[in-house]
Amino acid sequence: MELVFASSNEHKVSEIRSIVGEAIHLKSLNDIACVDDIPETGNTFEENAGQKSRYIYDKYHFNCFADDSGLEIDALNAEPGVDSAHYSGSRDFQQNMQLVLNRMDGQKNRTARFRTVISLILNGNEHLFEGSIEGKIMQEQSGSMGFGYDPIFQPDGYEISFAEMDPSEKNRISHRAIAVSKLISFLKTKI
Repeated sequence: MELVFASSNEHKVSEIRSIVGEAIHLKSLNDIACVDDIPETGNTFEENAGQKSRYIYDKYHFNCFADDSGLEIDALNAEPGVDSAHYSGSRDFQQNMQLVLNRMDGQKNRTARFRTVISLILNGNEHLFEGSIEGKIMQEQSGSMGFGYDPIFQPDGYEISFAEMDPSEKNRISHRAIAVSKLISFLKTKI
């Protein structure tokens, strides 16, 4: 089956490709020559993912899925949430992480989660899949692998951050992996 993943973020595309394996021929926005600035004006992960997948389906006529993901920190009322990519007013994740660490200074409750919602548009119909992983915000950055907030997020059951984790291990347990696994299980019923 051929699907477009509505992302030009090569980190995400690579992560998803390693999760789906050979089951799906995955194309990125770069593969379909889409350089459009796709709207993400929703207030929820569901709305943003749906906007992106619907945009690609309507304009390019490909079955498509899109995700919206973010970090939700309990002590910050689920911030940065849908604003995760530009929390500091910038798309610079060093600035975003530093803002989180500054706002978390002195907080005892450091519980947080990464959450992903995938919107699949298959033959015009939308299907939603969600994944999340619980953990906590570390006191400082640790590790150089991964991307985004990975250096400050420690998943439950581990003593290391996502950025210290072997990529294959992270891809096995991540919020995105959980949502993609649900997506793949659904797609297998359609093949």
